[in-house]
Amino acid sequence: MQNSVDRASLDQWYVLDTEAFIPVGRSHNRLLGTDLTVEKDADGQIVVRAEGRVDPLPLRHRFGFLWTTLGSPEREIFPLPEADEADRRYVPCGVVTVRASGLRIVENFLDMAHFPFVHTDVLGAEPHTEVMQYDVEIRREEDEVWATNCEFFQPQAALSATNGISTKYMYRVMTPFTTILYKTCPNADDRWDVIGLFVQPLDPDRCRAHPIMYLIDDVSTTTELIHFQQMIFLQDRIILENQRPVLLPLEPRKEIPTRADASSIAYRRWLKEKGVTYGATTAA
Repeated sequence: MQNSVDRASLDQWYVLDTEAFIPVGRSHNRLLGTDLTVEKDADGQIVVRAEGRVDPLPLRHRFGFLWTTLGSPEREIFPLPEADEADRRYVPCGVVTVRASGLRIVENFLDMAHFPFVHTDVLGAEPHTEVMQYDVEIRREEDEVWATNCEFFQPQAALSATNGISTKYMYRVMTPFTTILYKTCPNADDRWDVIGLFVQPLDPDRCRAHPIMYLIDDVSTTTELIHFQQMIFLQDRIILENQRPVLLPLEPRKEIPTRADASSIAYRRWLKEKGVTYGATTAA
């Protein structure tokens, strides 16, 4: 599937892999339709090169990941204060390859309506299917999309949850391919659990998703936490790989939204304003 890379998509920071596990060589290293080669220099430092370019790509080390860009981002990687809180569990949850648009994956992450039907008896269950009205805004100064005052009943909101609770959410989209969820923490009433999803678009219709968690949980094992999050994401992958059209439509007439889709509407409008077309279709 062909799709040229727009300037707005080029000028972003993207996760390649966790620093400990990034594979050296060409293998599956790829970004925005460009093959990448990962090398190590004489000092053992990682160097990333893009096909057709002489100079190495710029690199950043943040949240346990190696980040790079094919363009010239106007900003550094977004802030996440919770990542630096000493008592939080940092849980990188592996990587999942998905045959879907990276924009579709971010939009699915924002969607609460599918909880009872895709994540049955975990993140949702009948008859609790209604998505209550919530607030959405594009924060111009930060250039981010936020959904706040979200609430949904969940039989098992987190691995450490023992009973069903009405879970509060905040969603944050920092770049077209990165998003974070803040949700009720079962173990600390005055704090949020934080779940991030960083998408590496390999091609317009294929990507790698890198989920991470920063949790207040001193009971569950790391393996249990990873398995729980991977179970949720693999349930989503089935839906994502069967969505049609494969690319995310940015024209409102292509898919009819409901009240529950307020965050999706704002996200698509924001993408269109920025001129993002990689992984999207703009035809009316």
